[in-house]
Amino acid sequence: MFALVLLTMLPFVWFGMITAISFIETPLKFKAPGMTHALGVGIGRLVFKALNMVEAAIVVLMVGAWTQRQDLVTLPIGILLSLAILALALQTVILRPAMAKRTRALSETALRPSGSTAVQAKVATATHIAYIGSEALKVVTLPIAGILIVLAVAA
Repeated sequence: MFALVLLTMLPFVWFGMITAISFIETPLKFKAPGMTHALGVGIGRLVFKALNMVEAAIVVLMVGAWTQRQDLVTLPIGILLSLAILALALQTVILRPAMAKRTRALSETALRPSGSTAVQAKVATATHIAYIGSEALKVVTLPIAGILIVLAVAA
């Protein structure tokens, strides 16, 4: 029964976390009075590291529940959940570490502001765009998987 609860709940919890942090908090943070770009980037590094750690815990719980209730995880659900898990793995293993050096340097500009660095900081890199794309992939796949799981439970 506990596996059933986790399997139906966790895709929606994960979706909500990503939506709240990546698509609401992050853009709004840079509009806060007195927030510099460098300081926002520094806060973002901490927030996304914590988010990825919580997401990894959710994946462990979700995969554990999946193994207990394989009857509910059809091929389409398995593909959707796997895509979300692969997106997280890409972010955690490749994208976030690749961005870490740049974002660390940008957050340090809060201590010693430089006009040229501040301008360069606002230019998105291909890695950053790939990170946003992987977040979008999770935001699409997780609620669809969650809905399909709930429909499988109801059937």
